[in-house]
Amino acid sequence: MPLPQEPVPLYGSAYKRDPYPLYTAMRDKCPVHRVVFPSGVKAWLVTGYDAAHATLADRRLGKNHALGNEGWRELASIMPEPQHSQLQVHLLHQDPPKHTSMRGLVRDAFAPHRIEALRPRFQEIAGSLAAEFPATGVIDLVGEFAAKFPFLVLAETIGLPPALAREFRREWGKVVAPVGPNDPRRPEYESLLRGLQAYIADIVTGKRGTGGDDLLASLVTADTEGVLSKDELDSMIFQLLVAGQEPVTNQLTTALIALLRHPTQLARLRAELELLPQAVEELLRYDSAFELTTWRFLAEEADLHGRRVPAGDSIIVSLCAANRDPRRFPDADRLDLSRAPNPHLAFGHGIHFCPGAALARAELQIALGTLLDRLPRFRLAIPEAELNWIPAVLGRGVSSLPVITD
Repeated sequence: MPLPQEPVPLYGSAYKRDPYPLYTAMRDKCPVHRVVFPSGVKAWLVTGYDAAHATLADRRLGKNHALGNEGWRELASIMPEPQHSQLQVHLLHQDPPKHTSMRGLVRDAFAPHRIEALRPRFQEIAGSLAAEFPATGVIDLVGEFAAKFPFLVLAETIGLPPALAREFRREWGKVVAPVGPNDPRRPEYESLLRGLQAYIADIVTGKRGTGGDDLLASLVTADTEGVLSKDELDSMIFQLLVAGQEPVTNQLTTALIALLRHPTQLARLRAELELLPQAVEELLRYDSAFELTTWRFLAEEADLHGRRVPAGDSIIVSLCAANRDPRRFPDADRLDLSRAPNPHLAFGHGIHFCPGAALARAELQIALGTLLDRLPRFRLAIPEAELNWIPAVLGRGVSSLPVITD
């Protein structure tokens, strides 16, 4: 496709449905492009695999929002005060040494050996949800499974009490969506934000009273001991609740759509379930739910892969574009469930590599294995063109996935 003039718009239904032709055109021209988001904020987008890999580990780049310049802050820092200061100081927006100490607080809870020990419980959760499917008819795999399973697993992993888990509202995840000050949805957005803050306060109060050896209890203890401030505690719980659920929900939808588009690969996976770990890696590469990373900034004006970038301008890496780079992945646009090696960047790279990667991998393997077992045959219940791709800035996924089982 012809490459639009910079800044290249990264929005619209056609883009959300299939951004890969645009990413190919951008990659073919140069690794870094000026882009614009729906809010009007402009950024520098990194596309090629080598450039993305290097950028994710570039120590010149910081994640703290204080590094953003006024032009970025005016349009991108949409969460109002005091909530922005209270909920936006989590791991994704920290640099060393603070990032190092905060990451250390969550490392053990998501360690691969602990996730492996929890697998039987995760499988039990998946099996219980799938057991509720009707024998035949239409099932919305988002509403009936993909939106529920990741949160129930997260609750089990971090120690969220069952009573509070039942009170969680999925729409609270929308508080990370770009709703500017003049948007007519702003009152609804602020109401969701206040509701989520009250929920987080209930979690903290409960854990202070009951204690425990789970992640949430250890974070509350870190606050009591002065290791974390109150805002950092609330912000880390906020990140766990939002980033720990919705991306896995979305990744399940992109994986299922990819398999439905490739019936030969789907049939192969059904016949060779031992391929699941390898297949999940390829599905993560082929269409990652984390399409774009969060903001990074240069403290001083500098060169970034051939482009001069001013200090405080936002820099974003397209993980999806990097994962389809044919210079790193032969026949990159082909879904190959036995692809090896597969050094995709779906979980990032460097010090901000996703701490929940082992959990996400286990969830995806268990979820897909359960669905393939419970649904021997299923197909889309609507034309693919009618799928509603979520208008998220950084992520990919569909809001519903109705399938027919028979």
